[in-house]
Amino acid sequence: MTETQKLNHENQQRFVIHCKSAANRVKGRFPYTWDLNVYRGCGHGCKYCFALYSHDYMVGTGADQVQQQFAGSSRFFHAVYVKRNLPEMLERQLSSPKWQGEVINLGGITDNYQPWEQEESVMPEVWRILIKYKNPCIISTKSDLILRDYDLIDQLSHLTYVNIASTITCMDENLAAKIEPGAVSPTRRFAMLKTFGNTNAVVGIHDMPIIPYLTDNPENLEGLFQGAKDCGAKYMLTAFLNLRGRTREVFFDFIWKEYPNLLAPLNVLYQDKAAKQAYRSKVYEQISRLRRKYHMPSDYMAPAAKKLSERGKPCGDVHGREQQKKQAASTEEKNEQLRFL
Repeated sequence: MTETQKLNHENQQRFVIHCKSAANRVKGRFPYTWDLNVYRGCGHGCKYCFALYSHDYMVGTGADQVQQQFAGSSRFFHAVYVKRNLPEMLERQLSSPKWQGEVINLGGITDNYQPWEQEESVMPEVWRILIKYKNPCIISTKSDLILRDYDLIDQLSHLTYVNIASTITCMDENLAAKIEPGAVSPTRRFAMLKTFGNTNAVVGIHDMPIIPYLTDNPENLEGLFQGAKDCGAKYMLTAFLNLRGRTREVFFDFIWKEYPNLLAPLNVLYQDKAAKQAYRSKVYEQISRLRRKYHMPSDYMAPAAKKLSERGKPCGDVHGREQQKKQAASTEEKNEQLRFL
């Protein structure tokens, strides 16, 4: 655990909650139909976090106490809830005759390998249950704590489809420490993915979000694609920064403190639709060129469909969605605009 992680960990309050089900059904253009989150709240402290809204549902479970200490959206980073009964509920769910063995996304709201997991150790039991039922899964993490469970993940990857991904937004480790203060360095994330390349899992990178004027420069984008190639990634997803609700509040507060010179241009970009479209088109041109140069596709659904069809496993409507995506994405830019989160 890095010093930054220790600091975030010590400044957090942990609460135990019980879930009624382990995996919850989701809707959208994803290569999965179920999502599983061991934790509520997150210690990574990302300045672009889209999940801040989720703490609105935690009133009466400890959030009231934390609200007195931390204002507004910062509660999400300082109050973490762990579902200690989740493995029991997962066992019950996967053993049901109604369960069809569909792909489960591990951590669509918060990272299941955030700092508290080092003490809680919920994930090893989750992996053992997935192994028992040979259930396919996808996971994305900004922590190399996942390497603790390498043997379990390796075992599952030889039984069914497993996708291991990491969000890596910049090569500059000083910048990364500012925008993702509780996550491990980009270097460690690339190393983690390269290690999992020795398993039968599909490895991928999520450059999500691309932050205007901070992580969109040619040098950074080139470095990310080079890093993706070097670590053996099979795909790389990209998406621009969305600023909605509390995410906008947290992000602009960060910009005001750290990069005040960017406040004006960012405000213009996010208020002027034409400027926003022109900006995106320019960056997508760079990304398309880099995809061709490094032979790095954005299609994360094809590996899932291929592996699952080989094993006769369902993946929601992944085959239908794959066909729809091919018909709709007549250009690389359209394909890029598919939002994974």
